[in-house]
Formats: sequence, structure tokens, C-alpha cells
Amino acid sequence: QVQLVESGGGLVQAGGSLRLSCAASGRTFSSYVLAWFRQAPGKEREFVAAISRRGGRTYYEDSVKGRFTISRDNAENTVYLQMNSLKPEDTAVYYCAARDSIEIRIRSREYDYWGQGTQVTVSS
Repeated sequence: QVQLVESGGGLVQAGGSLRLSCAASGRTFSSYVLAWFRQAPGKEREFVAAISRRGGRTYYEDSVKGRFTISRDNAENTVYLQMNSLKPEDTAVYYCAARDSIEIRIRSREYDYWGQGTQVTVSS
């Protein structure tokens, strides 16, 4: 089992940057595929990015490609989401999620563990 705690959210102007972090407990961090999802008010939770267990493969939702970068540090039990060129439509609560599998998936129901979320607000 793993517990996830996100941090790094906040208020930023359009065009700015933020880096989200997700710290995990447990000794088997490297066994999990990790992902970031987001949920805007009145909308369903949507996939943002995912990274394989050793970090060699990443996958992004089309609207964030070229702007967001997911990375992980298995020695520090932490996954990151670097967000550049932020837009108002990126405003949402961002969630870190873990999947006990070798395969990357983009559907939220295929993830086993979730953090509590961190708010990102991008002003125009």
C-alpha cells in the first residue's frame, strides 16, 4: 500500500510555471506506475500525464504536451509535474495517483491509490 501527498499548487498568472510534487510512503514506490490527473469545477476528473516505474516511459494528454513534464525520483519516493506556459484552462485540483502494475493507463478507475489533491489556479 502507498500513501500519496501532493504539494506545490497555488495561484499563477497565465504564462507562468509551477512544479507539483507528490511524496509517497512505502518501500515499494518503484513498483508503481504514477500519474497526475486533474479535475476542474463541474467537470470529470481527467488524465494529465503518467510515468512508468523506472521513468523510462511517459505519456501525456494532448493539451499539455510540450508544456508539462512528469518525472520521478525513486530514491526520494517522489513524482513531479513541471507545468510551464500555464493557461487559465489548466485551473483545477491536481491529483497524484499510483497504479500497482507495469502498464501505463489513462483511466482514473485503473489507479489504486490517490492523494488528496492540490489546487492550481491560473489567472488570465
